[in-house]
Amino acid sequence: EVQLVESGGGLVQAGGSLRLSCAASGNTYDDYAIGWFRQAPGKEREGVSCFSSSDGRTYYANSVKGRFTISSDNAKNTVYLQMNSLKPEDTAIYYCAAAWTCPATIEEYDYWGQGTQVTVSS
Repeated sequence: EVQLVESGGGLVQAGGSLRLSCAASGNTYDDYAIGWFRQAPGKEREGVSCFSSSDGRTYYANSVKGRFTISSDNAKNTVYLQMNSLKPEDTAIYYCAAAWTCPATIEEYDYWGQGTQVTVSS
């Protein structure tokens, strides 16, 4: 089993930056890929990015390409999502999740964090 805890959300003005962290623990953490999702009010949860530590594979949704960067610190069992040039439409609750592969469908993610709120003001 894998436990995930997100942090780093907050309120930022448009054009600003935030870095989200996903701290993972559990016996099989190294076998999993970590993905970031977001859900805005009234909208479905959507995939943002993912990272596979086993082969270094990454994925970005078109809406965040060139602005968001996913990275991992294996020593800290933490995956980061650096978000630059933030827009009001990036406002959402951001979740990290663990799956066997990256990319993966939302149904393939077995473990989820509690989420962290990101609010971008215009």
